[in-house]
Amino acid sequence: MPAPTPDSCRTRTPLTIERIVGALRSAGLRVEVDGALDMVVERFDAAHEAGAGGITFVRSPKFLQAWLEATSDVAAAAAIVPSDLGASVPRDNRRGVVLVDDVDHAASIVLGLLMPASPPRRVGVHPSASVDPLATIDEDVSIGPFCVVEAGARLARGVTLRAHAFVGMDASIGEQTTLHVGAKVMERCEVGERCILHEGCVVGSQGFGFRPTKKGAERLPHIGNVVLGHDVEIGANSCVDRAKFGSTTIGDGTKIDNLTQIAHNCRIGRHCIVCGNVGIAGSAVLGDGCVIGGLSGIADNIEIGAGAKIGAHSGVAGDLEAGGTYMGIPAGPIKEWRRNYIELGRLAESLAEIRKLVRGKSRDGKSDGGPA
Repeated sequence: MPAPTPDSCRTRTPLTIERIVGALRSAGLRVEVDGALDMVVERFDAAHEAGAGGITFVRSPKFLQAWLEATSDVAAAAAIVPSDLGASVPRDNRRGVVLVDDVDHAASIVLGLLMPASPPRRVGVHPSASVDPLATIDEDVSIGPFCVVEAGARLARGVTLRAHAFVGMDASIGEQTTLHVGAKVMERCEVGERCILHEGCVVGSQGFGFRPTKKGAERLPHIGNVVLGHDVEIGANSCVDRAKFGSTTIGDGTKIDNLTQIAHNCRIGRHCIVCGNVGIAGSAVLGDGCVIGGLSGIADNIEIGAGAKIGAHSGVAGDLEAGGTYMGIPAGPIKEWRRNYIELGRLAESLAEIRKLVRGKSRDGKSDGGPA
């Protein structure tokens, strides 16, 4: 491959209310605007900390009031406001008010417009990288400092490996996928197109499998691999273990947060969301569209139906039906969990009443000549 060359630099033009409105309308949002269209936006502010050159978003009258108070003496401040709160905003040309039907979508678009420029992407192989001659490298691939690409690996068009990324023997990386600093795809694993593997994550680490012997724990070989679909994102320092045999699979569009463990032979469906510090034990199955709250644990060999939602800090010990919302240890329907939680809060009061009754009966027993 040729030596690395920088992509053409893009000059950032000022972000004005007019540009923001154009981007929102291009995304299909209904937009009304009040204020100067040429107002320049430099950053995103919290509502109560808004200042000149900042933009914020509000979802409720409470946060709208906080923004109005913060900007009472400030010119050139802007906010994204739900259309149904438009009547509550005083007309003031010192401020820019962007009324939309979907505030969260609009805020996401504006955050993207304000995102700092990424490090320049350089097409080619950095001199410090190690790329085996038997690897297959397509055009428009960027391989950064100290990366390693082993024999038989395949990097499709537009792949980016940032510093210290690793691609193992016979692994494959799909088009436009990015491995951030220190991300690793181990031997024979397959990563789809447009995936993002964040800093330090490992795809294809050895599964955790041992059997007890008289000499101690004996490791069971894991000879399978990991297969990621398209548009999968895996957070920093998360691990997806290779299968004992066959494949550990993660479906298209699934997003996995930081510090998460996916064990051997798990099958994670499409468009799932797995939050931080979740642990999913071996051979668990998640249907499409599941949402797993942070710090939850899922036992091995269970199945969670499509569209199920698991609240944070839950422990899933058995199969769960599709479409439900679950919480607790062991996880059950959230309505039952809430009822039990409320009753638990009343337990101390109930116990106090029971103690009074017991003491009263004891005194009655003594007056009747009963035992002391």
